[in-house]
Amino acid sequence: MSSIRQRTAFRPCIDLHSGQVKQIVGGSLNDKDESLLKTNFVSSKPPSYYAKLYRDNCLAGAHVIKLGPGNDEAAKECLRTWPDGLQIGGGITLENAQTWIDAGAAKVIVTSYLFPDAKFSLERLKALSNAIGVKRLVVDVSCRKRGSEWVVAMDKWQTMTDMKVSKEFLDILADYCSEFLVHAADVEGLCKGIDEELVRVLGEWTRIPTTYAGGGNSLSDLELVNQLSHGKVDLTFGSALDIFGGKTVKFEECVAWNNQNANIL
Repeated sequence: MSSIRQRTAFRPCIDLHSGQVKQIVGGSLNDKDESLLKTNFVSSKPPSYYAKLYRDNCLAGAHVIKLGPGNDEAAKECLRTWPDGLQIGGGITLENAQTWIDAGAAKVIVTSYLFPDAKFSLERLKALSNAIGVKRLVVDVSCRKRGSEWVVAMDKWQTMTDMKVSKEFLDILADYCSEFLVHAADVEGLCKGIDEELVRVLGEWTRIPTTYAGGGNSLSDLELVNQLSHGKVDLTFGSALDIFGGKTVKFEECVAWNNQNANIL
């Protein structure tokens, strides 16, 4: 079982849509109607620019998410820039997971493959974990709020599954993967604050490294997540970050936060 850092760290991302680095309002992704898509930022820089930036600042474990088709070459460009330094998600299956690792991914991130017909398949999780190894697998338990609970969402957060985020579910997953990635899809890209209750319960429930993404809009959110999760959950900034056109969080300050706390484990 992987050890959990005892202080929250900044974890960067590269979101790819139609081959470009973008920041998208998570709940607006819809395969059936592209007109619903809301984009906060479209980069004029190639994906490799961000991979190099993270590499040069020793920000290992950044997640590269392919949001739909047309992103494979952009993802491979990132991996060529920093082999074994990035995690790849989006369309990962048993059939292609090893191919992405061979292409340079440190880990692969999976969600939809584990939910055929939107129903959780422990058999698929076991098969994927056995094929590539626990240390190479990240499970994305991204979710949407339904009443007082969070339900795992798949297919770019469009389809609700039969599984609720709970300690019991996370305990099952943790036997077969080395990390969790949790996008709070309802607040993703809105820059209106994190889902504090979700971060708090993740801190209580998780026993492996976990990264939360969604709504972060201030450097102080790093300390907030640290307090809420007792240092067990890391934080990703997206649309609020200056390298993605944001106005409220500076990339260099996030790097400084990590460097300041690098010796706290």
